[in-house]
Amino acid sequence: GDSDDPTIREWNARTWQQVGDPWTGHSKYINAIAINPAGTLVASASDDNHIRLWRLSDRRTVAIFQHSSKAICVTFSLDGKHILSGGGDGMISEWAVPHPKILAITTARNACVNGDLSTAEELLTQDININPINHTSYCHRSFIMAGNTTGTVPFRMQSSIEPSLTGFISKGIAFCGKGHISDARAAFDVASTYTNQDLQTTHFLLLIKAIALFSADQHDEAVLLLKELTTSCPNADTRACHIVQTYLRVQLGIKASDDARHDEAAEHFTAAVNCSALSSASDIHDIYEDLVVLFGWDLKSLWFTAHTKLCDSLLLAGRLQDAVKSYRYMMDTSDDITKASCLNWSKVFTEECSASLTNGNAALAASNYDRAIHLYSVVIDLDCTSSDVVFANRSKAKLGKMLWEDALLDAQKVIELNSSSHVGYQLTHAALRGGQRYDEAIEAFTIMLSKLDDSHEAHIRDLRQQYVHPSQAENTIQRAVWIELEYAPLRLLNTSTGLVCDRAAQISSFKTSAKYKELLSFTTMHSDLRAQHIKDVVATYFRCVLLSHRWEETEALLHDIQDKVVYELNGLRGIAKLQSFCEVAREAGYTWAWIDTCCIDKRSNTEVQESVNSMFVWYRHSALTVVYLSDVPPSSRSGALARSVWNERGWTFQEFVAPKVVIFYQKDWSLYLGDRSPNHKESPEIMKELEEATGIDARALVTFRPGMSGARQKLQWASKRITTVQEDVAYSLFGIFGITLPVIYGEKKQNALGRLLQEIVARSGDITVLDWIGQPSEFNSCLPAHITSYTIPSRTPPSLSEDDIHTQVSLLRQTVPTDLALNIYNKLEQLRAPRFANCRLHLPCISFRVTEVRRRHGLAQESPMMYRIKADGLHDLLVTTEETLVQFSRAKPILQTFLLVRPWDRDFLGVPDFSEQPVFTNDTESTGNWTESESLMYDSDKLHDGSPAKEQHGSRAFRLMVHLGQPFDAFLLAQQRVGEYKRIASDHIIVAQLKDISSVDDMDVGTVEIL
Repeated sequence: GDSDDPTIREWNARTWQQVGDPWTGHSKYINAIAINPAGTLVASASDDNHIRLWRLSDRRTVAIFQHSSKAICVTFSLDGKHILSGGGDGMISEWAVPHPKILAITTARNACVNGDLSTAEELLTQDININPINHTSYCHRSFIMAGNTTGTVPFRMQSSIEPSLTGFISKGIAFCGKGHISDARAAFDVASTYTNQDLQTTHFLLLIKAIALFSADQHDEAVLLLKELTTSCPNADTRACHIVQTYLRVQLGIKASDDARHDEAAEHFTAAVNCSALSSASDIHDIYEDLVVLFGWDLKSLWFTAHTKLCDSLLLAGRLQDAVKSYRYMMDTSDDITKASCLNWSKVFTEECSASLTNGNAALAASNYDRAIHLYSVVIDLDCTSSDVVFANRSKAKLGKMLWEDALLDAQKVIELNSSSHVGYQLTHAALRGGQRYDEAIEAFTIMLSKLDDSHEAHIRDLRQQYVHPSQAENTIQRAVWIELEYAPLRLLNTSTGLVCDRAAQISSFKTSAKYKELLSFTTMHSDLRAQHIKDVVATYFRCVLLSHRWEETEALLHDIQDKVVYELNGLRGIAKLQSFCEVAREAGYTWAWIDTCCIDKRSNTEVQESVNSMFVWYRHSALTVVYLSDVPPSSRSGALARSVWNERGWTFQEFVAPKVVIFYQKDWSLYLGDRSPNHKESPEIMKELEEATGIDARALVTFRPGMSGARQKLQWASKRITTVQEDVAYSLFGIFGITLPVIYGEKKQNALGRLLQEIVARSGDITVLDWIGQPSEFNSCLPAHITSYTIPSRTPPSLSEDDIHTQVSLLRQTVPTDLALNIYNKLEQLRAPRFANCRLHLPCISFRVTEVRRRHGLAQESPMMYRIKADGLHDLLVTTEETLVQFSRAKPILQTFLLVRPWDRDFLGVPDFSEQPVFTNDTESTGNWTESESLMYDSDKLHDGSPAKEQHGSRAFRLMVHLGQPFDAFLLAQQRVGEYKRIASDHIIVAQLKDISSVDDMDVGTVEIL
């Protein structure tokens, strides 16, 4: 036969007529045939790489031998026991001819092979009745009866069987069926003596023995025997071994299934399916008919049974996806006949699996993503034509599991199946975003928006309203960036690139970063525009580390590093400190760093102006401030920080109190004291050391707030600090007081300090700033020439208890008319806050005219000089000053007027400062939070004459009188021109006191202009 008709045809040599049907089995061109010496067998060689052995009597295939390449020629050995073949591999192969079949070629055998055991038994019985001494028929009938009665009948008829190979095989099978294992082994051993040492016959005998032992529940022994036969015996029919193993595995699987051990059953069926001896169109039933005859096996349906049982057991074991995969494999490898035969089973199986879609939706809704993925995969594997909805749902489940690439593949399948829908692009956007492929994600999102806009369905178009275009998101992010950078330095060092960046470069760096693209890809809905997330991402990206340090003789300036990578600069002055600082910031996870040496363009007055006025705010909003102590050697002990020059510098005051997080580094950039805590402001040991070094309470250092509050104390804290440039003494305090003033390098130090103090007094009205000892300023005589004048704390007057105040008020009521007290109160209430105009201080005060100035006797050259001062209404007092005063008395008056003045403090009025009151949300809170002392201050001394408003005002007036009677800090003023005075500086605080509080006529209330 050729490729179109690969058959063998038998012809009658006399009539040249075809005998019977063509012999089918080969799939390609048949090159040669040979007939064995006995004339009972035919061998054929084909291009399908097979040598087939046929039985001439019924044209059935007896055996198939696998050639390594196409078989070209074939012949039998002279004894007919071997077949020799040659082919394209250039070699001669030798094959053993299988042993003759049990039952030979008889009608009974045909009935047995076709499964009609009753007919086969009846035919053999007829043979026995005709010839009672036909021992072979007895033997053959025992095999048939074994299949019908599980060995009982053959065991009773053993005596009728003649000793032979077949006879002892039948005995062995019968004994196994009865459970007599030892007798069975003996029968099979004796049977081996009848094989004439034929290896093929011996091998087949051992196969029968293994099957019989297996049937007798000797599973381990049977499996071991099969294993040895398969791997150890030369010239063994391994295919026969595999078929037996497969059949036995199927039987074990069926037994496990019957006992509801479905996982175990699945293992057995899987092993059976994986056997290479099986296929849906296998001819094993024909080749291994002896197994059918001996044990009643149904080899025709073995492949189908193994596969269907495997699918069913996997399904029952809850391994749905494995079951479907097995089903798909079975259907893909089945021939048309097998597919047709399993239609009913296939329908039931697929119906049971199809319930997975509903269960998958429920699992997805419950966020059980693993189960959802599993169930959707089952549906997809079961039906290759699954809809886009199934793929979309599986993509959603994979997104839930953060399986970005897998989710993307499903999303792309959704687009392939339904390109007009927005869903596929929506899922693609989510998957790409999760996989950090942000540019592609934004592109997919833009396409998704266009799909929504172009949809023919109104409800789909309505979905577009909840989304924002990437351009809108960009605008929102840009606004957040500008807000964040409002409190950031103008120039920053990029610690990653080592380049100094202006504002435009900083923004550009952000827009090209993965963080920006991630943020943009996540900002897809209107609600995202209002979310805190945008602000948080922007704030995190632009977190900045600032350096606080002492300038050295040589520092790297802006023009030294502009457009250069700082990490690559060597030999440049001051570059080592800059490089180390950037490395510390980078290792701490910060992208941006700032140092005053090279991040300010000193040649630009505008930039210097803005930098000086903004520096406190920059440090305040820094994520971290690094303090570099160049004079603290490595491994220093506690106390080294206190001795560092860093504590003495003017600028470092604000650089420490402004930031919330500070870390100290030693000369070699190791942590001070080895303290690895994230914030040295929270280190008790370090803060105690700083408290002792600066004289500032540790709590005040940590909780410092800029502004006018406590101005005199803040000036005292700064009084011992020095700066290289004199004007910086004042400029370094602008941020401390929250003041913005022009920066005029080249102006006199006294002028710079004067402008600062003038602004403090003008904005706060705090007269404690005027409490100082030292030389007066050329800017204004009421202000000091040097900040060191604030070194000595201001005098704190002794406090009066409420009992003392009540007692003195009661006494005053007896001696001072109420109208007089109210008159003084009203005058003082009308006074305005102190103010400056053209370097002149308009000071509200209570004035006392000086009546006498006399110098104390002493050395003529004594300095400072001491004078006795007398003033109307005040006790006499002594004043020491560097200035020479004109002496006078009532008897010897002069034209120049001298005054002792008490600067007016509005707090004595007893009226609350509502600008500093908390904002209350309800009336209960506004009264409930007042202390008893506050209540007494404003509500005590109730009127007894029935006029509460007037009496309350009078009570305040008398309380004021009590305070006016206490010692006070006074200024000595000398008249310059009419209405203009100059303060006479003293080397100590002038403390004055009224002689008699009741003699208030001597007090002059008003505003004095001081030059």
